[in-house]
Amino acid sequence: MTIERNPTRTVKIGSVCIGQGYPVAVQSMTATHTSNIEATVQQVNELADAGADVVRIAVDSKKDAQALAEIRRQTTVNLAVDLQENYRLAEVVAPYVDKIRYNPGHLYHHEQDKPWQEKVRFIASVADEHECAIRVGVNCGSVDPEKKEQFADDDSMGPMLASAWEHCELLDELGFTNYCVSLKDSDPLKVIEVNQRFAEKRPDVPLHLGVTEAGIPPDGVIKTRVAFEQLISRGIGDTIRVSLTVPNDRKGEEIEAGREILDDISNGRVRSVVNFNTDGLNIISCPSCSRVENEAFVQLAEDVKAMTSYAQQHAVTIAVMGCRVNGPGETDDADLGLWCGPNYVNLKKGPVELGRYGYDVILEQLKLELDIVIAEKLQS
Repeated sequence: MTIERNPTRTVKIGSVCIGQGYPVAVQSMTATHTSNIEATVQQVNELADAGADVVRIAVDSKKDAQALAEIRRQTTVNLAVDLQENYRLAEVVAPYVDKIRYNPGHLYHHEQDKPWQEKVRFIASVADEHECAIRVGVNCGSVDPEKKEQFADDDSMGPMLASAWEHCELLDELGFTNYCVSLKDSDPLKVIEVNQRFAEKRPDVPLHLGVTEAGIPPDGVIKTRVAFEQLISRGIGDTIRVSLTVPNDRKGEEIEAGREILDDISNGRVRSVVNFNTDGLNIISCPSCSRVENEAFVQLAEDVKAMTSYAQQHAVTIAVMGCRVNGPGETDDADLGLWCGPNYVNLKKGPVELGRYGYDVILEQLKLELDIVIAEKLQS
């Protein structure tokens, strides 16, 4: 099957190049605590052995940033770093990584009186000095708050696109072109539409594709396949990640799934001819990563899936998030949301907080709330 790729420019990430003239690159992200150097290096190398072109590491503190120097010394893998909420860490990590990812919506969390443009200039200058690529990573649950105010409440894609285009324009003005963009949602159909709309306006910018919080296999792989098949077969997408909720020792499954999907697309084995379960129970859960504050989160996601099996025919969305970064915001649009802290699980109904519960009792409380939601939907 011959696919005419979008005419995206070349972006260099260490020893890998992405863009129109290069194969679609496959990425994953470590789930270890970055400050645990031995465990992180082991997982980085395991992901590389599984076929990862780039491995992303989250940096949430100066301790994490300082650990990168030793991690870099012990591996030759192309490393990307996720700045999380502290853009200032860019200058600490840049000497040791090949790509810096920042989220426009997170630029407001530090130095709130400083314009976001000034923060991007700082990141770009550091990246340029150290020959790092940049990814502008826009997520549905953590969009630039100023952009959200400019669009209707039911328009989730408008703010994402406006933010992405605006950041591209600024980077272009700065003369920094070694960047790519990602626009992610937990709904594969929205991922398809938002990336198509972005590519129509900026076909020159490489896109990193992913369905955020895709969830537990095999559902998470199916959701991701739907989006990737529809986009990559149209020439949209230059690098991918399959985001799965799996234990640390199974992170390589993200790479295996990504490679299999790419191989199927290139050979014309496309399966996504119907929408993904739009009228039934939908459980979304974020990928296991180093931001997870209690590894019981992964098992909880499995337990939620098993416990809710009786509700498969009901159009209910349940979100299970593993940390405070994505948890509060990315559960707002779900009927019921769980975001997991070190000792407690926060339960939400849409944007409304219902309380926090121990890991040993949360399933019982979730079932009570799920039954209420089902009854309310049947009456409406």
